[in-house]
Amino acid sequence: MKKILFPTDFSEAATNAFVHALEFAKIVNAELVLLHTFEIPVYDSQFFPENYAAIYSSIELAKFEMFKDEIPKLRAIAEERKLDDIVIKHRLMDGDLIYNLKNAVEEDHIDFVIMGTSGVTDWTKFFFGSNTSSVISEVKVPVLCIPADAKFKKIKVVGFTTRYREKDKAELRKVLAIAKKTNAKVKSLYVKTSNSDVSEATIKEWEKEFANENVEFLVLPSDEVKETILDFILYKDVDVLTTITHKRSFFESLFESSFTKKIAKEVSIPVLVMHETE
Repeated sequence: MKKILFPTDFSEAATNAFVHALEFAKIVNAELVLLHTFEIPVYDSQFFPENYAAIYSSIELAKFEMFKDEIPKLRAIAEERKLDDIVIKHRLMDGDLIYNLKNAVEEDHIDFVIMGTSGVTDWTKFFFGSNTSSVISEVKVPVLCIPADAKFKKIKVVGFTTRYREKDKAELRKVLAIAKKTNAKVKSLYVKTSNSDVSEATIKEWEKEFANENVEFLVLPSDEVKETILDFILYKDVDVLTTITHKRSFFESLFESSFTKKIAKEVSIPVLVMHETE
């Protein structure tokens, strides 16, 4: 059975992402490990010599009580969606989020991380933010990012962006394996710019190799790469967009605030960030 790590601060965005985490756990037959981290403020012991330990204990106890109070709410969501048979475990850790997250991934042999963002208008902040950049770059497992207003719906189409590099094939196979479990079609996109170095022979070779899979290869000639990917998401009814970490800087720019709010709202979909195969 696979394991999904779900870091949560029990915010509305995180609770929305929890629904996606539950449904994804069902698709890939996984258990959920809920991670809540908190940082204890640094006090100078010389100013609090007598109640120094008591301050720490009271903060830890308060965090534990909040954690304890929130868990039943999440279990109620699982019951409501008839997903209460999914195994849910818990980790409450003191310290830096990224440090604890990396430790949890290694110690619990995590296969995926699923995390919520604070809203579609914060996509740029989310991808530039130190936490998310660190999670994506330092955690060597796929990360599914859920915008706050992306309501869960059945996954029918998975978008996959590629540059037809040989090492992208391994990631495509992983995506196809996930898609197969929910009977989804994978639509692979390559935006062919005027300085593209991908040959027709390479594209044909990919089409032949994946001929028996439920994947459609789209090659769209354009020098407006960002707009083309947005059009792809909108007009191909993409439910989840998969990108690979070499695209992260590009992906940050994809959701810049310079794009209209209308477009931003329409592309409020989960994004699965895969890691390059070495």
